[in-house]
Amino acid sequence: MSIELEGLLTEIDHIAIAVNELDLAVRWYEENLGAICVHRELVESDGVEEALLKVAESYIQFVCPTRDSSPVAKFLEKKGEGLHHVGYRVKDCAKALEVIKANGGRTIDEAPRKGSRGTTVAFVHPKTSFGTLIELVQE
Repeated sequence: MSIELEGLLTEIDHIAIAVNELDLAVRWYEENLGAICVHRELVESDGVEEALLKVAESYIQFVCPTRDSSPVAKFLEKKGEGLHHVGYRVKDCAKALEVIKANGGRTIDEAPRKGSRGTTVAFVHPKTSFGTLIELVQE
C-alpha cells in the first residue's frame, strides 16, 4: 500500500438508497427497524431531497428526486429503487480526489463541492470502482 493512501478512508459515512417516496421509506425504517431520522435536507444542486437515519456513527441516506432531470430520477427510471451509492468519510476530500485521479481513476466531480449538512463531497465514477458509485465525504 502506498504511504499516500494510508488512512485515506476513515470510515463509512452513509449508504444511500434511492427511493420514490421519501416519507414512506423513512416511516418504514422507523417502524420496522427503530431507526431515527436525524436530518432532512433539500439538495437543489443534485435535484434531491434526502433523509439521514443514524446507525451507530454512520447513516442510511434516502435520496428522492425533486426533478425529472436529476441523476437519481434517471437511476430510478433505469434500475428502480435500491442501493445508489456508498459514502466514505475522508479527512481531505481534495487530496482523496487527487489520489484517485493520479492513479487513473475516473471521477464525476473534477473538484470537491458543497454537500449536505455542511460537508464537502466528490463522486467517483462506478466504472472505476467495480460498479459502485462512491461519494467521498469530508465533514
